[in-house]
Amino acid sequence: MLNTEVDDSWLYIISSKRKLINFNFKEIWRYRDLLILFVKRDIVTVYKQTILGPLWYIIQPLFTSVIFTLIFNRLGQIQTNGIDPFVFNLAGVTAWNYFKECLTGTSNTFTANQNIFGKVYFPRVILPLSITISNLLKFGIQLLIFFGFWLYYYSQGANLSINMTYIWLFPVYILMMGMLGLGMGMIISSMTTKYRDLTILVGFAVQLLMFLSAVPYPVSEAKAKFSEPIAMFVEFNPLTQIIEGFRFMLLNSGSFTWTGFLYTLAVSIISFLFGLLIFNRTEKTFIDTV
Repeated sequence: MLNTEVDDSWLYIISSKRKLINFNFKEIWRYRDLLILFVKRDIVTVYKQTILGPLWYIIQPLFTSVIFTLIFNRLGQIQTNGIDPFVFNLAGVTAWNYFKECLTGTSNTFTANQNIFGKVYFPRVILPLSITISNLLKFGIQLLIFFGFWLYYYSQGANLSINMTYIWLFPVYILMMGMLGLGMGMIISSMTTKYRDLTILVGFAVQLLMFLSAVPYPVSEAKAKFSEPIAMFVEFNPLTQIIEGFRFMLLNSGSFTWTGFLYTLAVSIISFLFGLLIFNRTEKTFIDTV
């Protein structure tokens, strides 16, 4: 007769049976050493075989900000509420890049790591978490570059100031950006196990989303120049709220409301939890479909 009782002496029990809602936070904490190793790997290997290496962290936001300044502000006459257009664009691009890197980096977790997942067990969510955490280094470098230009333009008499009343919310905005990118990335990664076309769509969708998130223009310009449905989408886009919040704190420009902040915080948390739920349920069967 087979013994079907579970031995309490086992530390881990791997089973296909899962609860309907299972976030595995305790298991993630147990594997924190592996998480740290993956974070180190992501930081070291991304630009290991490139000529310019980490300089790409600096070149990409500067080049994008220059292009936005020339096209939207010089040719398109987009106003930036009295802020120098280059600094205005650099603030938006710096914030946006962190979300974009988290989203695109986690959106192909299953397909990019199927060889590892098929050989050894560990909480699969460790990999997208490591990507989100390691991208903080890139964000930190780009933020330092932004502050360098901020100080330069301030020394030249530009109308710049930091909103000291709300600057304490800055880490919360970074957390919301990371949760949104991670949550949406995990949802897309779970879907790409069956629908590979999504990997192609993500690149196009991210570029389109950038222009609908008030990165190269303020929300006031969207309300003035866009049709009402598009203007409303831009205004209530949680990413717009985060970009606008970054500029409000770092440039003292734009608008801030507690309603918009709480709305964005709620959407970020729900997106992360829903993405984690879908991701954990997909990891049971993805190896059969990838």
